[in-house]
Parts: sequence; structure tokens; C-alpha cells
Amino acid sequence: MNILDAIKERHSVRSFTDQPIAAEAVAALQQAVDECNRESGLNIQLIIDEPKAFGTSKMAHYGKFSGVRNYLAMVGKKDFPDLDGRVGYYGERLVLLAQQLGLNSCWVGLTYKKQADVVQIGDDERLRCVIALGYGTTQGVAHKVKDVGKVCRSRTGEMPDWFCRGLAAAMLAPTALNQQKFRLTLLPGNQVEAKARMGYFSKVDLGIVKYHFEQGAGTENFTWKQ
Repeated sequence: MNILDAIKERHSVRSFTDQPIAAEAVAALQQAVDECNRESGLNIQLIIDEPKAFGTSKMAHYGKFSGVRNYLAMVGKKDFPDLDGRVGYYGERLVLLAQQLGLNSCWVGLTYKKQADVVQIGDDERLRCVIALGYGTTQGVAHKVKDVGKVCRSRTGEMPDWFCRGLAAAMLAPTALNQQKFRLTLLPGNQVEAKARMGYFSKVDLGIVKYHFEQGAGTENFTWKQ
């Protein structure tokens, strides 16, 4: 399964079996976590076989989570100017790897209980969210998407193929409450501007969207507007 296949096939899953994650998959995820931390400056932590974060949370019941024993803790410095964006970008990189490894996943903003004795969080850090991992009882279902015209525009008078491919991948990105509160704008010189609109976890969502867009468009075809 390549990355574009993973983007198409991955859907949010909230119910997991008790099957332990295969050792080779754990090793591949940990290697990727280490790489993401080196690149991003985050302190992402892979937590395996720890049921308390969801098993003791009343919110997890309301969020319809069950069987969650494995997750990624998305930890980073409080003073990072773009903490949410980094969490979204690198978290989705790991989510799609998990899909390629045969695992299912779900981004989780609130419906878990922080385990201070498990997740290591420095005084200058915060746990922004977690990502549930494991073998799902189902493969999930596709989410509804907005009309693409509501999330993009072009200031060049045209939309080249690479931009359209990027948009197609971006529209499949998971967002909080399926709100899709983002806009991608094609600018002269093959620049792309990505902006988050007001919304719940919208800046984390924008990081996820940007990772998807890069995979569809190809990073050799454009640059992000800073």
C-alpha cells in the first residue's frame, strides 16, 4: 500500500479488538516517531498496551471508544509558535504509516484521561491530543466532504494538475467534527497558501491537511507561502 492508497483507505475507527500490535509494526512506528521528533522538535510518545487513558475516562464512553490500549501522545513545547500545526502534520504522517502497517486509528482531542505515570510531559510542554491505534473492529466509513470550491481558490486563473491532485488528497484529511475549516490558495510562482479558519482544533487540522496536500501534489511542484 502506497501513501495515496493509505489516504484513500484510512477512516477514523473508535472500537478496537484486543489483538496486540505486531512487534514489527511497533518497531516501525517507534522508528518513525523518533524520526518525526528529530525533525519537528516535538516529544511524540508511542504508548503500547496501556488501557487506562480510555478505560477510566467517562468522556471515552461518550465518545464511543472501546478497546483502546495503544496510542500516540502528541506532546510538544508550550512556546512553539506553531505547536498545533506541527502536531497535525507529524501526527498524520504517523497515522498514514499505521494504515500502511495494517492498523486503524483515530485522532482524539478530549475523550481520554491523561496518565501522568505513563506519558512524560515536561514543565515546558503540553499534551495537545492523542491518536488511538490498533486493529479496528471495522475499517470505519468515509466522511462527508464539502464542495471543493469552498476550501480552495486560485489567483493565477487556472488550477494545474498537481494542485488538483493535492486538493483531492486534502479533502480526505480527517478534521475535528469533520468541519474542514481550512482554505488552500494557489498563488503566482507555484506558491500555495494554507490558512485555518476559526474552528475547534482547526490549526491541528491544518497541519493534517498540509501533509495530505503534499502527498497528492508532490513537494517538487510547489512551495508553501510562509
